[in-house]
Amino acid sequence: MEVNQYLEMFIEESKEHLQSCSDNLLELEKNPDDLAIVNEIFRSAHTLKGMSATMGYEDLADLTHKMENVLDAIRNEKIHVTPEILDVVFESVDHLEEMVMDIANGGDGKRNVSDTVAKLKRIESGETSDTTSESPASVADAALAEVAATAVAETSPKLDYDDFEKTIILQSTDQGFNAFEISVALREDCLLKAARVYMVFDILEKNGDVVKSSPTVDKLEEEQFDQHFQVAFISKNSAEELKSKIMKVSEVDTVTVTPLSKEFFIQSTTEETFKAAVQNESPAIVVPKTPEANNNQKSQAPAKNGHAASKTIRVSIERLDILMNLFEELVIDRGRLQSIATEVNHSELNETVERMSRTMGDLQNIVLTMRMIPIDTVFNRFPKMVRTLSRDLKKKINLEILGAETELDRTVIDEIGDPLVHLIRNSVDHGIESPEVRRAKGKPEEGNVVLRAYHSGNYVFIEIEDDGAGINREKVLSKAISKGIITKEAALNLSDKQINELILASGFSTADVVSDISGRGVGLDVVKTTIESLGGSISIESTENVGSIFSIQLPLTLTIISVMLVEIEQEIYAIPLSSIIETSIIKNSDILNAHNQKVIDFRGKVVPLIFLEEIFEVPRKEQRADEYHSVVIVRKGEKLAGLVVDSFIGQQEIVLKSLGNYLTNIFAISGATILGNGKVALIIDCNALMK
Repeated sequence: MEVNQYLEMFIEESKEHLQSCSDNLLELEKNPDDLAIVNEIFRSAHTLKGMSATMGYEDLADLTHKMENVLDAIRNEKIHVTPEILDVVFESVDHLEEMVMDIANGGDGKRNVSDTVAKLKRIESGETSDTTSESPASVADAALAEVAATAVAETSPKLDYDDFEKTIILQSTDQGFNAFEISVALREDCLLKAARVYMVFDILEKNGDVVKSSPTVDKLEEEQFDQHFQVAFISKNSAEELKSKIMKVSEVDTVTVTPLSKEFFIQSTTEETFKAAVQNESPAIVVPKTPEANNNQKSQAPAKNGHAASKTIRVSIERLDILMNLFEELVIDRGRLQSIATEVNHSELNETVERMSRTMGDLQNIVLTMRMIPIDTVFNRFPKMVRTLSRDLKKKINLEILGAETELDRTVIDEIGDPLVHLIRNSVDHGIESPEVRRAKGKPEEGNVVLRAYHSGNYVFIEIEDDGAGINREKVLSKAISKGIITKEAALNLSDKQINELILASGFSTADVVSDISGRGVGLDVVKTTIESLGGSISIESTENVGSIFSIQLPLTLTIISVMLVEIEQEIYAIPLSSIIETSIIKNSDILNAHNQKVIDFRGKVVPLIFLEEIFEVPRKEQRADEYHSVVIVRKGEKLAGLVVDSFIGQQEIVLKSLGNYLTNIFAISGATILGNGKVALIIDCNALMK
């Protein structure tokens, strides 16, 4: 089997299974006696093991197998779940994630995990501090059970199963169902064999699911069989209960119920199932229905309705990017057609262009929606991270996630993960106090961190709220002054909001001790820089001893944006509407000088003027001596500035294009776009102008 062609799918599937393991482990920690959760984790680990072995990543498969053994012991109630055991399982998942990431980056997935493997083996053998020693009787019972299990495993099934049927039985047994082969013999003098078969199937369908029958159901209904038939069956009932119920059907002579060994199906299914999956031929897994759901159903062959219609497909990001690029070209051509139609002024051409514009508007919404990804893909990494941090810091912290279904463009999703990591680590380390301090303040020992996301207009807001210590005004000012970030004189005139935002300055840290978590003076300045590079902003609200709220505002998409087109001489520039407060016309007499800087009084605030013709060195044929100036008031956080231009053209939706690898360091230009008349307009980076 050539596995390289399936590598991308293997990596994506592995990430999904590992995320499922992490989520369910967190649930298991809250509900340690819920074996259904253990079964979910076991199933994810088992699938990952089979995929890894098939792809040839033996280290990955081996570690997963060791973790699987511990999970199997837990679900068979040989081991009781404790925080210490979960720590080791979490550690295993961390190693597995690192192995998968190494493979994704072109590595071989090998990693030294001998310490973790040794811990897993000790847990499996019962060598844990919380495991009570077993009595000789219980050990003997376990040994007998193991022998019995081995005997069952060695019993070969009488029916032949295809990959789909094996997978159904394997998945069902993982979920706690029992799998049996049932052999039924009717009496030799039975006259209505089809009626007796119907009665047997009616009983079976009320108590579980029929996976396979021999002969087939059609032949059984037409009585094309002798006195015997076999059925593969899945049920919650025991073999004795099933045998008793079937024997109540008249003219049934004998009933033999044989348990099916899960080990047989694991051994024969793993490789075939994964090969089919990576070739997109994997059938849908049918979970057995409850008996109530079967009451009104007619007997039929289960394999016939086992396939569920798939409503989703997996598409690579690269293909979506290509689709987006092609659509962007259409947007540009649409603008040019509209411009030509206006000049020609032909009724049929105008009508056609208008209809095409409406259709492209619908297409634009679809394409942009395809690129939208739930922010849950970022949020789902944080519960495990908070658990680890809280145990390292010996704090009790509850993380609540709200609005994880909120969608953002993939380009924004790719960039927002690291800033959120810094903010949550900051809330856990600096915000939430230790249990002792919280008790002294009259707070509950367990601190709360709330991570929420929601839409508002064309923006997504992400908030990180904690009920911790808040920001200490005096401590922040003292650190800022000692670091030279502000002067003592300037500190006297700062508002509470401005003091809060000092913690976003480069090199700022209030940590008294440098640790792996904080204190090195990096983190929040990176957060601010990244968010502003995405066209967003960050604000902080904090009350000492009550808590803090970090609020991030981000645009829904970075690809197609609304701008204000302005003109300087013969050159056209685009200013993102997200940065604009308003436009204004000012007189020469309104311009003042302060500290060698031209400024204006804008609603009681002193706003510096930035002449774009000077910034971009726009050549003029002749000097202008206008009495009036067109000004665009823009904002970056609390800062305001007035961009002086020659004239306003109007608002327009444009496609943001990169300047390429050769023009990466152009000051205050974030990209370019092609207008309807074919001209290129440069897009102004207002954040760069206002540093």
